[in-house]
Amino acid sequence: MPDLNDMYFFAKVVEYGGYSAASRHLGVQTSMLSRRIAELEQRLGVRLLNRTTRRISLTAAGETFHSHCMSLVGIADAAHEAIEQTRSEPRGLVRVSCPAGLLHSHVANIATQFLLDNPLVRLHIEASNRRVDVVEERFDVALRVRTPPLDDSDLAIRRFGETDTMLVGCPSLWQGKPVPSTLEELSALPTLAMTDSTHKQVWQFLDAARKPLLFSHVPRLTVDDFQSLHIAVLGGLGVAWLPEITVRADMRAGRLVRVMPQLTLPRGIVHAVFPSRRGMVPAVRNFLDALVDGFANAPGAVADFLVRPPSP
Repeated sequence: MPDLNDMYFFAKVVEYGGYSAASRHLGVQTSMLSRRIAELEQRLGVRLLNRTTRRISLTAAGETFHSHCMSLVGIADAAHEAIEQTRSEPRGLVRVSCPAGLLHSHVANIATQFLLDNPLVRLHIEASNRRVDVVEERFDVALRVRTPPLDDSDLAIRRFGETDTMLVGCPSLWQGKPVPSTLEELSALPTLAMTDSTHKQVWQFLDAARKPLLFSHVPRLTVDDFQSLHIAVLGGLGVAWLPEITVRADMRAGRLVRVMPQLTLPRGIVHAVFPSRRGMVPAVRNFLDALVDGFANAPGAVADFLVRPPSP
């Protein structure tokens, strides 16, 4: 296999007209350059340079080899310049995963304004309600709504706010009977829930005095995204707790009813996860900043449900 460093050194020796000048520009020793070119010629089995005490010149084989080395140098310089540009200003592709409901409610507007403000950036947004593997699937950012505690992982997290959650069900579940008002009455209904990594399905409510009330149950359905849970609740499969933004329109239309409103549930955390804060390119960093600003200045429909995170 060719040593690309030696090809680079050879091109620079020719460019600067000798070992001494090349060593000064490259910041390496003249003896090292001379040795590396000699070893390159030995591996290739041909002489590349004619050497005199005053100057060097290319042999016929050296001219042919030099043209290919210059192509290599051009590609290397272009790659380095591309990285420098990426580091200095937002540019390039940012891959994002976002729940469909969150994307339609607000994130699409933030993304549109972000692209207008950053003309060299491209966005690929996957409207996905599944829990993507950020690293394995090479997403730069994944937006999520989860209740605490957030899963431990090696991913970095940036929070945008919290949303109230509530226990809801389709009116067909109780068929004209009163809406359940106690945990005992709730236990007679089928339940649906988000997948729990601990495999313990326990809902923790707080009563009016902020006293915790625990409700253990065996769900008919467990899923790992709110959108699928929402569809199942609308279908009358059971009761579940969901973010208020997800069910607001359904409650206004009478498709869903809040169950036991005297009890409160943990708030959902609206946040983004991403591989690391180290080495983050400006395009990704600026997109995260745009999300923070976008949620902080959300219009009424979004601002009504979003509770701002405490200042860091």
